[in-house]
Amino acid sequence: MPNAKPVTIIMVEDDEGHARLIEKNIRRAGVCNEIRHFTSGTAAIEHLFDPAVRDAGPLLVLLDLNLPDMSGTHILGLLKGDETLKRPPVVVLTTTDDQREIQRCYDLGCNVYITKPVEYETFAQAIRQLGLFLSVMQVPEAL
Repeated sequence: MPNAKPVTIIMVEDDEGHARLIEKNIRRAGVCNEIRHFTSGTAAIEHLFDPAVRDAGPLLVLLDLNLPDMSGTHILGLLKGDETLKRPPVVVLTTTDDQREIQRCYDLGCNVYITKPVEYETFAQAIRQLGLFLSVMQVPEAL
C-alpha cells in the first residue's frame, strides 16, 4: 500500500559542501521528495519534536554524527527513545568508521550506517546509490 503522504527527508549535516553533494546526488537518483536541511542538532531536534512535524506524515532522517553542538548519537538516542519518532528510519551518514561507534549506532536503533568516502567521486556514487535505495524503501506513517 503506497504512503498517503510523501516521505519528508530530514538531513542533519553541518558541512554545506557535503549537504549540497548529498542533495544533488539524491536528486540524480530520481528522488524528488522534500529535503529539509539542518546544520545543527539543536535546530533538527526542535523541528522534529514540533507537534506539527511529528504528526505531519512519514519522515526519513539522514544524520551526520559530527555536529558542532551535539553528537549525532545523542540525536539518534532522542529520536529512538520517543514513541512517535522511533519509527522513522535513520540513515547515519558520517566520516566516522570506528567499529565501536558503528555498533553503538545500531544498538541505538539506526537503520543504515554509511561511512562517507573521502574521495569526491566515490562519495557522489555512494549517495546516488543511497538515492536509489530511498526511492524504493517503505517508511511507516506515525501512529
